[in-house]
This record gives sequence, C-alpha cells and structure tokens, in this order.
Amino acid sequence: MQSFRTELENPVVERDIIELEKKIRLYREGKIADEKFRSLRLARGVYGQRQQGVQMVRIKLPYGKMTLAQWKRIANVSDEFSTGNLHLTTRQDVQIHFVSLDRTPELWSKLDQDDITIREACGNTVRNITASDKAGIDPEEPFDVTPYADAAFRYFLRNPVCQDMGRKFKIAFSSSDADTAWTFMHDLGVIPKIQDVNGVPTRGFKVMVGGGLGAQPYLAKVAFEFLEADLLIPYIENVLRVFDRYGERSSRHKARMKFLIQKIGMEEFVRLVHEEHLALKSKRYPVDTAAWPETEAPKGMPGAAYSIKDPVKYEAWKRSNVFQQKQAAYLAAYVKVPLGNISSDESRLLIGKLHGVIADDVRVTANQGLLLKYILPANLPYVYSVLEEVGYATPGFDSVSDITACPGTDTCNLAISSSTGIAAALEQVIEEEYPELVFNKDIKIKISGCMNSCGQHGIASIGFHGSSLKSSGKVLPALQVLLGGGILGNGEGRVADKVIKVPSKRGPDVLRALLDDYSNNAAADEKFNDYYDRRTEKYFYELLKPLADLQALTDEDFVDWGQAENYATAIGVGECAGVVIDLVATLLYEVEEKLELGMEAIGNKQYADGIYHAYAVFVQSAKALLLGEGVACNTQIGIINDFEKHLVATGRFDAAEFKDQVLQINTHEPSEAFAKQYYQQAQAFYKQAQAFREANAGAPAVLK
Repeated sequence: MQSFRTELENPVVERDIIELEKKIRLYREGKIADEKFRSLRLARGVYGQRQQGVQMVRIKLPYGKMTLAQWKRIANVSDEFSTGNLHLTTRQDVQIHFVSLDRTPELWSKLDQDDITIREACGNTVRNITASDKAGIDPEEPFDVTPYADAAFRYFLRNPVCQDMGRKFKIAFSSSDADTAWTFMHDLGVIPKIQDVNGVPTRGFKVMVGGGLGAQPYLAKVAFEFLEADLLIPYIENVLRVFDRYGERSSRHKARMKFLIQKIGMEEFVRLVHEEHLALKSKRYPVDTAAWPETEAPKGMPGAAYSIKDPVKYEAWKRSNVFQQKQAAYLAAYVKVPLGNISSDESRLLIGKLHGVIADDVRVTANQGLLLKYILPANLPYVYSVLEEVGYATPGFDSVSDITACPGTDTCNLAISSSTGIAAALEQVIEEEYPELVFNKDIKIKISGCMNSCGQHGIASIGFHGSSLKSSGKVLPALQVLLGGGILGNGEGRVADKVIKVPSKRGPDVLRALLDDYSNNAAADEKFNDYYDRRTEKYFYELLKPLADLQALTDEDFVDWGQAENYATAIGVGECAGVVIDLVATLLYEVEEKLELGMEAIGNKQYADGIYHAYAVFVQSAKALLLGEGVACNTQIGIINDFEKHLVATGRFDAAEFKDQVLQINTHEPSEAFAKQYYQQAQAFYKQAQAFREANAGAPAVLK
C-alpha cells in the first residue's frame, strides 16, 4: 500500500491515522492475525462488508449533528472513496460503502479537516452517543441535553476504560419524557429532569441501565430517578469500569450489559459500581452550559426565485413534517429520506440552496431522516420548493409510511433476507392503498435483515426481521412478524411479540391484513397497541395464519425482494462485536503498547488514564500466560482469579497477593504517587511474565 502524508492540525487524530496505516501495513505483511486486525479496524470505524475486499466506513456524528460544511465534506469523501451514496443510520451515523481498506487512513484524514471522526464508530467501544433530534428546540424539554451529550462523547472518546470491552456500549439522551431517543433500549439512557435540591432548582437526569434489543430484548432498569447533572459522566465511567471488568468476553451473544445485570442482579451491580468510585479521575464533572454556543439563526430571505409545483402536497408536508420550535419565531422541518439513502449530488444541491436559510446544524434522525432547524415562517415555502426540486419533499415523516430498515443483504454479513426491498414494497402499499395514513404517527413499521434488530423491529408497532423457511427441501426467504412494541414514555417501553413467520413475498399482504383489521375493528381513537392488547397475540396469529401456509407456494416465493435468482442463505461472520482471537504473542505485543500509553499518560499528568493502562498490562499479561497454559479466559475478574488459582497458588509463578495488587486500582485515588507506583508494578509483572513464557516455551499445556 502507498503511504500518504497527513496535514492535520490535531496531533491526536494524526497519530490515530498514522497508527491505522501502520496496522494495515503489518496486516498486509502477515504480521497481525485476521481476527486481531478486525478488532483494530473496527475500533477505527472500518467494518467488513458482505462483499469481499471492500469495507463499510461508519462516520461518527455525536447526537446526529452535521454542520453544512461537514455534510458537504462527507458527500465529497463519498465521491472520492466510495459510491457517492450516504446512508443515514438509526444511530444517527452516516455510513459509506465499498471503500478500499488501504485508502481508509487517507479517507479519515480528509474527514478530519472538518472535525469529523470515525474513531470508535464500531467495535467493543462506546458507540455513537445518540440524542433526540429535537434537543435544543424541543418545546417539551426541561433543558437542552445537547451540551451533556457532547461532553460525554468527548470524555469517552479514546478513554482507556472503554477501548476494548467485551462488547459495544450504547448511550442515549432523550430531550423530554416523550423519550424519543428510546432510553429504555440502551445500555445507558438518560432523560432530563429539574428537581429542587436544598431549595434550589437543579438539573439532573433519570438514568436507565441495561436495556437492549438484539435477538433477546431487555427493557432497561432504573438506576436513578434523579441524578444531578454534574454526577452523570462520573457515573457513566463507573458503569463502564464495571462492564469492562466483569462483562462476558467469550460468548459474544452474552456479552452485552443487559446480560451482566441479568446475571449478577441489580443490587450487586450497584455495589460494584460504587466500588469503582474512589478511582475516578473526576468525582463531579460540571458541564459549562453557559459557554455552549447559541445556534445562529438565519434572518435573511432567499435571494433566488422559486415556485411550488404541488400546493396540495405542500400543505400535507407542512402538517406532517413541520413543527414550531420552542424558539417561538422559528419552525423546524423533517426530511423523509427513503431507506436513509441520499446521494452526494443531492446533498450538495440541498446544502447550496439552503445555506443561509436554515441553521448550520442539521441533525440525522434516529429513523434515518434529517431535521432542518431555525426556519423563518416566511422562508418555509422556499425550503419546501428546494426539497421538492431535489426530490425530498415527501409528507409523512415518522408516520406509518416512513419505514425504518437496515441495509440487510445489500451489504451486511449477518443479514438473512432483504430488508430494503420489502421496505420499499410496503411503503408503496401504504402510498397507493392507504394514503390517509401519511398523518398517522401512532403506528411505526421497522424492518431488520436478521434478528439482531439494527432496524429496531423489536420496538415496532409492526416489525419484521429477515428469516428463512423450508418447503419440500427448498429454502425460501421469510419474515418474522412482530407486533406491539413502542415507547410508553419516561424511560418505559414495550418489546414487540413474535407472532408468526411468513414467506417474504407475502409481507405486503401481512400489512394489508393488519391495517384493514385495525381500521375495521378498532374503537374510535383506539391506539394500535391498545387494540393489539385487547385482541391479544393469539387473535393476530390466527388472522395471519393463512399467509403462513406453505402449501400454495409459487416460484416467486423462492426469490427474495430485489433479486433475480432463487434465494439461498449466505450468512457471513458478524463484526458488530469486534471479536478478538486470543493469540498469546499478539496479547503480549498489545501489553507493550499499553505500557507506552501508560508512560505517556503519566508524563502528561493524566494519572487516572495511566493507571487504567497499567491495569490492562496486568490483565492482558495474565491472560496471555493462562492461554499458553490451556486455561480458557473470560471476564477480566475471572482472569485475575484464574491466574491466582492456576499459576500463583500452585507455586509456578511468584506473585504473592496478585489479585490484591491488581485491584489496588479501586482502593486509591488516582494520584501521581499511586500512578507511578502502580505502573512500575505492572511493568515488573510484564517482565516477569515474559521470562515465564520464555522459560516455558514449547512446554505442553498442563492445566484444565
């Protein structure tokens, strides 16, 4: 691969990019194993696609915010390195596909010129921190959560406590009790509250922990009804430290936060979190909201002439896509982006024509659309005319007709059947047969290509996920139908029930059956989920059962949406977890990197970071030796216990009170003195581990 010269002002980012280039070169030279390299690139936003030899690059946009310059930069980068398509995701990221691995460092350097990162967009890290797209303009919000979401993003980016956890960790900030960021389905979610503390109105958050979707959904538990705002980031760090130390690492399907809390119980989880508190670098972390920059609201009128081609559609768009901000003089408008895909050319047209008429703050929404802010009422017709010209003036944002879908078999390794194809077919059914539902925002339809719920089918009123069925020895694409999920508010939600599985090509008939039954039989003003509860799951199973009959299949049923050939399952290896193969040599190489990082942190007076790097030296050195002895390794606390049991207690390794030495991390403030002492102990342990390995090289594994 060719090297390139970075021209970045940020030395931290430049170092990241040079490091990525170095890792790619070592991988190409066969010096880094495939699985280890996978974890390295995932933590840098580079994700393998279904198609061999190309990558998906995930661009991390905290709380979904893009300036117009950043949006244009992403569009230009997509043209240069990808296909000219921008895919908006349910976690408010932007993804570009079909990128050459060797060009990813250069791509990152181009993005950074407008302060855009791909760092920790994938892998076993804190993923993109999401927030209600209305944050800052929501008429119902107690206060703007955006500064807090931004502070959390910056605090945990590159933070040693969350660089190589057992699995990913997702955080969401809702702007109000409406909970439009879905805190109940996140590892950690917060909702803003104001409460009197000693007679003073004080900002804080309701805090939810342990939620998640995937194949086994769990609703989050309440950690605090009210936690003062200054304590939020320290609490999140506490939780991450517990998750890092006690979370599952062998079985990726059991490695999320929700499973840790289910395993040890909430009471023990709270105790462990409290145990980490002394070691925190900050016991309180105030966010200076007074210094948060005010959004500059455009005040001028568009200079160009314009006209609206379809006034009737414009009125429908205003009714369904536009709302008044809490800033009474301004409106905000949602843009429906079908399947979250918008081209670079379309992006640049919108940027050019809307510059100066909307705020320099566009939000990617959690249902794969866009939010344009601070529009003067007099400018709204012009904004619509621009959207109409470019093809994004469709009414019905976040309605029944606005279906969320992951990319599915288009690009994802894990997808079982098409999600984008069936989504387009269902939207066509609604547009042509149920046009009145463009204003219905009660029913949400969400589709995933597999059970992992990237399309959030698990919290949909009507959800589908990709599956397969067999008939007469042949496999056909199928859809699992789920019903009854949704938001209740204030941190509470509903997980959808799995009702029945049907051939994929019958998805439109499933939708017709559900909508017709609801229209004909629901009481006046009865919400869909209330109707579902009244009728019960069994009723809907019987309603849809004829569509699951495999006795009258046609040739078309064996062809997936958007395909020409007969269906065949082709599921690859998923990369969402950034699984690491535990190679002893690679682990010890990583230990050397941790020692360098620890020394650097202490030299920069970042004592808490230096201590955590030293802790990683202890754990990974111990893990390497255990693996060399044939001992399976799982949680970090398990590694510490197993090292004492198999190597220290048997007298094979001289490290008295090893566990107490390692867990000093929780019994000391992160002072300079302790940081230096702990680092020296970790360094000495690593040297001893290296000597042990050399002395036992080639020895058979004797431990079980």
